[in-house]
Amino acid sequence: MFAIDATASREPTWDMACHLQSEMFEETAALGGLDVKLVYYRGFGECRTSPWVSNSHDLVDRMNRVTCLGGRTQIRKVLRHAMKETRSKPVDALVFVGDCVEEDVDRLCHIAGELGLLGVRVFVFHEGGELSARRTFEQIAQLTGGAYCPFDAGSARQLRTLLSAVAVYAAGGRTALEDFSRKHGDEVRRITHQIK
Repeated sequence: MFAIDATASREPTWDMACHLQSEMFEETAALGGLDVKLVYYRGFGECRTSPWVSNSHDLVDRMNRVTCLGGRTQIRKVLRHAMKETRSKPVDALVFVGDCVEEDVDRLCHIAGELGLLGVRVFVFHEGGELSARRTFEQIAQLTGGAYCPFDAGSARQLRTLLSAVAVYAAGGRTALEDFSRKHGDEVRRITHQIK
């Protein structure tokens, strides 16, 4: 699953996120591809999901139709949706890209713990440096056996590599990720070392 905060605070980097997301699929082609579901939230209680798609062009088209709207974060809905989905079809990884948390941290961490028990790793890509969001995102990643990676608008290449690493992990598991990290160095090792 690929989940994105589409609230107004993310608008300056939305186009970059759409572009980078399409590139993350390139690394999985040799591993047999990857089915992805887009989840995004924005506005007043709006949280939408796409069907599972294997065609990156279809997913990018869907993302390009999304515009950012002001509203509060809805990370709880994203985590709950991942839990619901994995009960019918195993979800190998949840990628979340966001910049802040405006929800009860204890509730989020409780759901993250449940996801961890179900085997769903959460990979959080944190835009900006908001400290309380960082602490929450780190805990969510840790509770699921996933990874936390900060980024900013100037680190597009780094984010592309890290997103590709998660896609490789979801398609081929830890062995594929370790092979990928040998080719791409320290950036990818940041994820590899965090995964339990």
